[in-house]
Amino acid sequence: VQLQASGGGLVQPGGSLRLSCAASGSISSINTMGWHRQAPGKQRELVATVTSGGSTNYADSVKDRFTISRDNAKKTVLLQMNSLKPEDTAVYYCYADGILSRSYNRFGSWGQGTQLTVSS
Repeated sequence: VQLQASGGGLVQPGGSLRLSCAASGSISSINTMGWHRQAPGKQRELVATVTSGGSTNYADSVKDRFTISRDNAKKTVLLQMNSLKPEDTAVYYCYADGILSRSYNRFGSWGQGTQLTVSS
């Protein structure tokens, strides 16, 4: 299973950006998709997740500013980020877990990371 993330970049404080991540491979079903981030010198932390049924979970630091959504048919997850702050600067990693199509084993995969820098 491969996860391809895109959409990072440089944005001014208060600005908006959208990250996207597409899953590919021998996938039977995807349960949870989400985003984590890692700032320099800090541990990776959860940003937001969304289940196949649409249930969402957000870190307190991004609630009311970020919105996660997914397209189950396209196996994609989006993260709309508004009112960005310098402390949102980090490498953002997408994540997915589910069931493989051939073996029916569970999988958990990470994308390669995309850099978001919030600075004036």
